[in-house]
Amino acid sequence: MREQPVGPGLDFEYRTQRQRVLFGTGRAGELLGEVLGKVLGEQPATVQAGGTVQAGGTGTGTASVIATAGTLSASGTPGAPRVMVIATRREMERSAAVLAGIRSVLVFDEVVQHVPAESAERAHRAAQAARVDVIVALGGGSAIGLAKILALRSERTGGLPIVAVPTTYSGSEATAVWGLVENGVKTTGFDLRVLPGTVIYDADLTLSLPRELSVSSALNALAHGVDALWAPGANPVSALLAAEGIRMLAHALPRIAVAPGVGPHTAEAAGSDTSGSDPVLGGGGIHGALAARKDALYGAYLSASAFSSAGSGLHHTICHVLGGTFGLPHAQTHAIVLPHVVALNAPAATEAEARIAAALGSRTAVEGLLALRDSLHAPTALRDFGFQESDIARAVALVLPAVPASNPRAVTPDDLTLLLRNAWSGAAPGGR
Repeated sequence: MREQPVGPGLDFEYRTQRQRVLFGTGRAGELLGEVLGKVLGEQPATVQAGGTVQAGGTGTGTASVIATAGTLSASGTPGAPRVMVIATRREMERSAAVLAGIRSVLVFDEVVQHVPAESAERAHRAAQAARVDVIVALGGGSAIGLAKILALRSERTGGLPIVAVPTTYSGSEATAVWGLVENGVKTTGFDLRVLPGTVIYDADLTLSLPRELSVSSALNALAHGVDALWAPGANPVSALLAAEGIRMLAHALPRIAVAPGVGPHTAEAAGSDTSGSDPVLGGGGIHGALAARKDALYGAYLSASAFSSAGSGLHHTICHVLGGTFGLPHAQTHAIVLPHVVALNAPAATEAEARIAAALGSRTAVEGLLALRDSLHAPTALRDFGFQESDIARAVALVLPAVPASNPRAVTPDDLTLLLRNAWSGAAPGGR
């Protein structure tokens, strides 16, 4: 186990971001009502009876306008805010209690991974027609990512605020980074207009997340911390956040992995059972499962905050190409690729490597990542998710011109070819 190094100097730039972050297990609905009540300086929004009118929406999802009784504001006028909810149908069903206390004028459930331009355009038109004042994004990175595109395109005076309620560990809620896929190419950018003004973390909402997705999503969160250590804007403050985020996630992941997905509000149903005798939930019963998820959410927030400050590094450059062009699943792709990127960069980034190793409690960063991945039975090969060996050359051609100039070492086509071939096959990082 290695100690984290202390940087040699204090000549750096660190940018903060304006965001309100609320942690409250079992309180997401309560907190959401309070937050929405303050959007236009009014009292907390409440549910009122009304009917549902279809308002367009095509593809796999629908957009619905909810006509409610009472006073609803147009943008910029007094009254309750006109709320748009972005969430999948499944997410709305399992998190119904969170949304029960608010009044929405638009529900958009066409949530697609990587945010395709066509889906974003349909959501944008629906939001314009409904004259929404605020977006509630409930779910993972796809729902929050779609909300960001709407905020980016909004012409609403003062911008279009986002309230993010994450149900995974994606970390998108803590960054001002947006992404959009058009014609098979994923474009990303940084714009403070897309940063959610408020984030509500409720570990209870992650209890129904399947084990496999919990593991991959948390490893994705850990990748934010790793990439932040050698991103273009890396600095001592973001490095501290990144290292602590990595440590918290590495501590939480094994505890999450032994607990299968369970329904929301299970903690409440568990009553006062703190015996820790439930082997399915891994030693701490439901309370232990919740504690692990609280730690993971906190770690995900820290890692994403570091990433938002430092910027995107080589790892995310590769994963954006794999997801946007080849349609690979976001979280699993990050989980597979991360050890390979660390193996490539570690020899040229000794301080960052030492921080990662120390946070993981291991001799080296790569050893720590592999040990963690193996203990979780996390995915190891891109070919298991549809990436073909014949795709490697095209992926290399797309990644190479986008490699950040700040990467600790120069990256050649041969480097990327080897990295992607090993990640495709599941071979050891750095092996030839």
